[in-house]
Amino acid sequence: MEPVVEVQQLSIRRAPRIPVFLVLGGLVGFIVALILTTAFEIDPLVGFPAMLGYLSIFCIPAGIALGALVGLLLDRRSSKRARQLTVEHESVREPEHGTDQP
Repeated sequence: MEPVVEVQQLSIRRAPRIPVFLVLGGLVGFIVALILTTAFEIDPLVGFPAMLGYLSIFCIPAGIALGALVGLLLDRRSSKRARQLTVEHESVREPEHGTDQP
């Protein structure tokens, strides 16, 4: 049988892993909440854990959003640096058993 050759264009690039940026952004948000909690005097009626939890409600999602933004910007940057390659895909079909092909 004659091989069938297909030619395709591929784009190769290094893409960042977005979930890593989301987790790191959440961690940075928690650290910012911790710093903000310790930077100001805590009301004795509220307490440290409650204040940390309250600030975490706002800081962690903000950190996740910033991490996502950084990841998307790096993804866009990597797509501009992508290399184009030409790939040839060759496929050969063998005759089935029981057919009379030479």
